[in-house]
Amino acid sequence: MTASTDPTDSADPADSIDAEETNATGPDVLTVTMNPALDHTVTIDEPLREGAVARTDDAQFDAGGKGINVSQYLTELGVDAPATGFLGGPFGGMIGDALDEEGIARDFVEIGGRTRMNTTVLSPGGEYKINHNGPVVDDREVDGLIRRVEARDPERLVVAGSLPRGIDADAVDRLAEAGPWETAVDMGGSFLQRLDAEYLVCKPNRDELAAATGRDVETVDDAVAAARDLRARGFRFVLASLGPDGALVVSASDAYYAPALPVDVVDTVGAGDALLSGFLAGLARDESVDIALKTAVAVAARVVSVSGTRVPPFDDVYSDRERVDVTAI
Repeated sequence: MTASTDPTDSADPADSIDAEETNATGPDVLTVTMNPALDHTVTIDEPLREGAVARTDDAQFDAGGKGINVSQYLTELGVDAPATGFLGGPFGGMIGDALDEEGIARDFVEIGGRTRMNTTVLSPGGEYKINHNGPVVDDREVDGLIRRVEARDPERLVVAGSLPRGIDADAVDRLAEAGPWETAVDMGGSFLQRLDAEYLVCKPNRDELAAATGRDVETVDDAVAAARDLRARGFRFVLASLGPDGALVVSASDAYYAPALPVDVVDTVGAGDALLSGFLAGLARDESVDIALKTAVAVAARVVSVSGTRVPPFDDVYSDRERVDVTAI
């Protein structure tokens, strides 16, 4: 399912599917990242100074985006999880190359705009970030993405991360309603309020849960109440990440809470993506909801123990999850 075209190709995205590349049975999970970024990180030895030229031999380029992160984690967990979305321009080409090197199957729609690059400068004086807004995407390119997803026909679809300019919540609803797949969504809390389709699961953090419901979310009980409100708006499950307080999942009939595993936290980047990946991996293995929550918390604990979004080994994560305590609420 790896795309054979360059992201700068000007072919009509709605007609660029090679039928021989499609998976007859469909992947377990297909992730959609509509506004990916080439993450550019440089480290300099001296603080930045106005008017001075900073030089470095250090530069790192990574494929960035919440859906891409989920594909990376799920692939390491043994779940078939190719990535799609929009790529364009030289930065899009670099993202495609990076995914190829990692062995992540990809099938992105080539757009006329240029994929963004986000730059982080690490210096003794602090951390500096410059993020691009990203390209403008039109209806024709959204149609191409929907056709791409229809051709792949996944068991489950994940739509995660910010949206590029030019499209809104209706594009996510169209993806969710375009086929029989179950759709997971991981987006901002106010955005969750604007979705109208039925969804398998959403994964807000504490702040997003508060923004989506208008509730104060200070305690675990507050989070459960807010998650129940949000679930009733069209989500079969609400999987809420509560940072150091752990995570919870709420369905129509049950609610489960799991505290975070005691680990040395190195970097929380990607923790929410890891939580969703672990939960989906559990569902892909036909696990019960409480066991899937255990898997989610164990995967997230493994990810926060390493720096950046690099994928740690998950060889023994299914046995490690036995240390996760789950309580029915």
